Amino acid sequence: MTLTPEEGRRVHVRTLLEGKRISVGQAAKGLGLTPRQVRRLRVRLREAGPAALIHGNRGRRSDCRLPEALTTQILTLARGRYAGLNDVHLTEKLTTVEGLVVSRATVQRVLRAAGLRSPRRRRPPRHRSRRPRKAQAGLLLQLDGSPCAWFGPTQPPCSLLAAIDDATGAVLAATFRAQEDAAGYLMLLRTLGMTVGLPAAVYTDAHGIFVRNDAHWTLAEELQGHQDPTQVGRALQALGIHHLVAESPQAKGRIERLWNTLQDRLVAELRLAGSTTMAAGNAFLVATFLPAFNAQFAVPPAVAASAYRPVPRGCDLDRVCAFHYSRQVALDNTVRVATVILQLAPGPHRRSYARAQAEVVQCLDGSWRVYLGDRLITTTPAPPDPGQLRARKRR
Repeated sequence: MTLTPEEGRRVHVRTLLEGKRISVGQAAKGLGLTPRQVRRLRVRLREAGPAALIHGNRGRRSDCRLPEALTTQILTLARGRYAGLNDVHLTEKLTTVEGLVVSRATVQRVLRAAGLRSPRRRRPPRHRSRRPRKAQAGLLLQLDGSPCAWFGPTQPPCSLLAAIDDATGAVLAATFRAQEDAAGYLMLLRTLGMTVGLPAAVYTDAHGIFVRNDAHWTLAEELQGHQDPTQVGRALQALGIHHLVAESPQAKGRIERLWNTLQDRLVAELRLAGSTTMAAGNAFLVATFLPAFNAQFAVPPAVAASAYRPVPRGCDLDRVCAFHYSRQVALDNTVRVATVILQLAPGPHRRSYARAQAEVVQCLDGSWRVYLGDRLITTTPAPPDPGQLRARKRR
């Protein structure tokens, strides 16, 4: 029978003891045993030889070994229904859905023995100085979008837009869009105002949706000394939300790490829920995924008091979170935005609005409004299918 290196070392020490080259005390010290244990082992060696040093459990099946039926069931689920889930996510599904009480280490050991690797590549962490979280919820929100094949490789890719609280890590609003656009971020602002309130500041990248990156200046902008904001930038100013711009992806690391998590978990959850369209995905986000995700991953803030502000009294979120255009009323009492022409009804005493400066607003539901100052003078209902809402080109 083959001895391990440690067992071979013990045989050598006992050989030295039998040859009277070392004492019982020296042998006990070298083996990490007591002198009494050395004397008993010396007797067994004389009776059975080196085989007496072999542990009695060698070659025996462990009583704690996972049953073969359970191992087969785990591998079947990992290759079938839960294919593509990482080790932790798979363990959660096996425990909560399938009723199999197994640890993450056990699942990982079974998968690796069968040659199944985790879909996520684990890299050694790079040293970075992490910015501490804000103390209160509502002091800072991070906004970003992530394009991905969220509904599987057979469906066209789309973008997921989300808002995450820096203090708690909770995802407060999210929506699927065909692409990252201003309408999606205006929807997020409107949802935040209607649910948790208005944050003190938002943190975004330098995308043209948020900041002006073009070199075009109108005469009015030259006179006022700065470019007019984007549609989202105007909404942030109107709501009194301070806008911070990140200079690198690492600067907004919390929402970047959120995308790593969602591209792993949310894709699998959408597949398990059978959601294959953006409408079904948005309903699944609000009703099921986000509440469970926040309950599992959100952390309590350092200061319990919330910094979210209620929407100011008299503030119309539908008007603020919309597309705004300044137009002069034509002589025929119409205003035009691109290919859309809106007819203004006569004012009091059949008053004409010709040459007046009007504010034309396209709401997120596709309807149009025309304001003179704060007075609403014309509305058009939302069409059955408003199509893709987008900011019109500047004049």
